[in-house]
Amino acid sequence: METQELTHYKSLVGKLPLLSKEIGKVIVGQQDAINQILISLLAGGHCLLEGVPGLAKTLMVRTMSEALDMSFKRIQFTPDLMPGDIVGTEILEEDHETGKKFFKFNKGPIFANVVLADEINRTPPKTQAALLEAMQEYKVTYGGNDYPLPRPFLIIATQNPIEQAGTYPLPEAQLDRFLLYIKLSYPSEQEELDVLRTTTGTKVPRLQTILTDQEIADLQQLVRQVHISEELLTMINQLVRATRPEGTTSAFVKQWCSWGAGPRAGQALVLCAKARAVLHARYAVVPEDIQTLAYPVLRHRIAMNFRAEAEGITTDDVVKELLK
Repeated sequence: METQELTHYKSLVGKLPLLSKEIGKVIVGQQDAINQILISLLAGGHCLLEGVPGLAKTLMVRTMSEALDMSFKRIQFTPDLMPGDIVGTEILEEDHETGKKFFKFNKGPIFANVVLADEINRTPPKTQAALLEAMQEYKVTYGGNDYPLPRPFLIIATQNPIEQAGTYPLPEAQLDRFLLYIKLSYPSEQEELDVLRTTTGTKVPRLQTILTDQEIADLQQLVRQVHISEELLTMINQLVRATRPEGTTSAFVKQWCSWGAGPRAGQALVLCAKARAVLHARYAVVPEDIQTLAYPVLRHRIAMNFRAEAEGITTDDVVKELLK
């Protein structure tokens, strides 16, 4: 890497702590969730955010997009939402000079840098599937034409863990498209007290732009260049393969799992570990990166059997057992 390029990358990495501080002006606590969303962005993937109502999921995403100077759109998923409401639709227009009529593609809310898919499991599979091409190919196809999405591009989908009535669980193929499955917990007593103190007055924090969309794109390139040793690659490979009941030596997996993670899980874990290294101003992956991110990477890529569900054994329990 040339000296000038290295200086540029060091400057960008130095801004990441400022970014967390800026988001912290609005969001109290939830540091783990914020870090994981940033890791997902740096790794160039998408994330699924799960938490009970009132944990500031929407505010967290909106705040991050403001501090990053990225365009932000929120889509509220409902049972009557149609694919065209997400990707856009063609409208008939008339050229006033010639009088000729033509179809023009009117872009939907998916055309933004950061898209919040709020309560994604409240809409039927047909509409959920409208996100699949955008998430994987970074483009939208309509009427035989391709429309590229802005880069960087991040979809953050949310779902409520407690309401099951009127919901459509995400199919496994779509769950696998999410790089990370992030679970939000309740704030601590002190954090909740700080929320009450800071959000019920007249003071509105002003956010500064820390990184531009081009700088985020540069950081995504840097993530790909982060070093990971052959030993850690082998560790990741063995961890992912150990989640599969037919090929594992783990009695725990054989007893509780119906199927395990695919190769995409290994790719996700490598990229996220590299992104976490950059977030901590390191240029090489360490075992802690893998151990920390194994949970959000694997928890939606392992299927538990009926017995496990009856006993309350979760995918996090499987990951914890394998990491031992």
